[in-house]
Amino acid sequence: MIRQPSKPQSGTDPLLRRLLSVALAAALPCAAALAQQPAPNAGTPPAPPAAQPAQPGATPADVGTPTLRIPVNEVSLIFTVTDRHGHYISNLNQTDFALLDDQKAPERVNSFHQQINLPLRVGILIDTSSSISSRFHFEQQSATAFLLDVLKARSDRAFVMGFDSTPTVTADWTNDQDALETGVNKLSPGGGTALFDAVYSACRNKLLRERGPEPFRKAIILISDGDDDQSRVYLPEAIKECERAETIIYAISTNWTPSRGPGDKVMQELAEETGGEVFFPPSVEEMATSFKFIGEELRSQYALVYTPADFKADGSFRTIYLYCYDRHYTVRARTGYFAPRE
Repeated sequence: MIRQPSKPQSGTDPLLRRLLSVALAAALPCAAALAQQPAPNAGTPPAPPAAQPAQPGATPADVGTPTLRIPVNEVSLIFTVTDRHGHYISNLNQTDFALLDDQKAPERVNSFHQQINLPLRVGILIDTSSSISSRFHFEQQSATAFLLDVLKARSDRAFVMGFDSTPTVTADWTNDQDALETGVNKLSPGGGTALFDAVYSACRNKLLRERGPEPFRKAIILISDGDDDQSRVYLPEAIKECERAETIIYAISTNWTPSRGPGDKVMQELAEETGGEVFFPPSVEEMATSFKFIGEELRSQYALVYTPADFKADGSFRTIYLYCYDRHYTVRARTGYFAPRE
């Protein structure tokens, strides 16, 4: 299994990087002060929320899980921390991180949790163009195994979308694993590749509409060689729609050649700009291993809820810069978000 090493965000403008560096240097005292804020479990603990009665049929994992309601002026940030070998790092505390929102330290941190059991909202996007017909059966098998292994019947939901020259949903939002498996098996290869259209459509028509008072993790599992020859939207538009939908992309490349091509760069940019990861399995048989890593990461993340400084509900894009004080660790998080409009 060959995993792509972490690289700088390829979509970030160099001037913006310099501005972030200057802002970070100016805000470090604020960020350090922020880091010293007591975590929810430190000092005098807040009064616990009133216990909610268990819902009929709830699984043990559902019972006792805290309910977080996110007001319009709060940001819920899901992120992953790994070491230089790609191993997940757990047991870190709020004081191990510094954060800038729109180049300013946030007004306050409201909650910090690690490895919380948030529900999942997952879109499985499978390239069905004619260029992948020889390995399509393995893609179907791996995607089905992932859905059966990772999704929890009561708390998670997923949909299946295939795309060639147009995107087609073969299984809409559901927690019925049989329906999802049927949706994967309905796909068949043929036609061109409209990758950007598929990502844009999945975010705009599916994931953006998945909103509610309780937070959940939203992710796209994208299986493709990254070569787009049919889309009407461009790559930056697809990424921007992911940011609006607060969706992470995990990309699995189906390019088995030793050399990396333009499609691989596209897959990497989609993943990195949204806080996800790209995988380059050396063979089609190793695709299941990539799915396994994605499943582990979805259950091995941190959640941070904070109130930004100088927040305005004006629909503008606000950048996020999160890093760990221990520079041996790498933090993967989305690079920003669109503030809601009043």
